[in-house]
Amino acid sequence: MGDEEPTTDGRRARGQKRRADIIDATLTVVQRDGAAGVTHRTVAREAGIPTSLTTYYFASLDDLLVAALTSVADAYTERIRHIIDHDGDKLRGLAELIAETAGPGRERALAERELSTLAARRPALRPAARRWRDNVAELARTRTSDPEAAEALVAVADGLCAAILLGDDKADPGRIHAVLIRALNGARRAT
Repeated sequence: MGDEEPTTDGRRARGQKRRADIIDATLTVVQRDGAAGVTHRTVAREAGIPTSLTTYYFASLDDLLVAALTSVADAYTERIRHIIDHDGDKLRGLAELIAETAGPGRERALAERELSTLAARRPALRPAARRWRDNVAELARTRTSDPEAAEALVAVADGLCAAILLGDDKADPGRIHAVLIRALNGARRAT
């Protein structure tokens, strides 16, 4: 009886690793080929596993896409949670996170953007797609109780990410910070 627990835990750990590898392969396919390139076969090829394993862990393409988008949303949630929970200028932290879209975070941000856009047509993706906006709104509420100001900050943060992904320029965290402050303060004066 005592021998079963380590075997079960080992199997569970291998299963979790396999699942994570499949999600990473899905994100790689989205980054390279777009969401339209995601099939069980292309993900399996990218992960170096049989197609039957991708369908074992993710029965449908929606399951696979939701897991991939959730993975990205979890990473953003962790980063924004850190910004919210620690002292310092919350908007500067958000500006630095947004600026990463032009650098080391570009590929993941591009995959997240594509999957979020796909959520408009695929309802199963919508809860995960909303998480970035929900997290930014929570951050905004640390600076204001005005719902329009929080909504303005969410819209501007979202727009800045899209603009950075569309451009080839380096993102300047100082400029992004200034725009975020303007959005937060400008919404209060617009009434």
